[in-house]
Amino acid sequence: MGWVRLSVSAVFLLLGLLVFLAATVGVNKFKRALNRMHAAALGDTLGILFMILGLVIWKGLSFASFKLLLVVLFFWLASPVAGHMISRLEVMTDEDLGEIEVEHREDI
Repeated sequence: MGWVRLSVSAVFLLLGLLVFLAATVGVNKFKRALNRMHAAALGDTLGILFMILGLVIWKGLSFASFKLLLVVLFFWLASPVAGHMISRLEVMTDEDLGEIEVEHREDI
């Protein structure tokens, strides 16, 4: 039974690692600050959920796992608020935010 729990927790840890990797690529790939923030916020909340869920499964139900779940709850409450405040600052201070980049293709 211990191998099953270890393998399930390893799957969740690897899934969280992949989400963090995708968020890192998104943060570095996107050009606009709001798009980068969106990738970072989604990566944080989903990646932390998978990582801490993997740790909870690995540790089992205990007081330590309860504290880990409280960390997830804190991140779920704090991350959207912080992201919203930073995005409002970006909207208020960026003069070029209203410009839309349009690609014109001649072969269509």
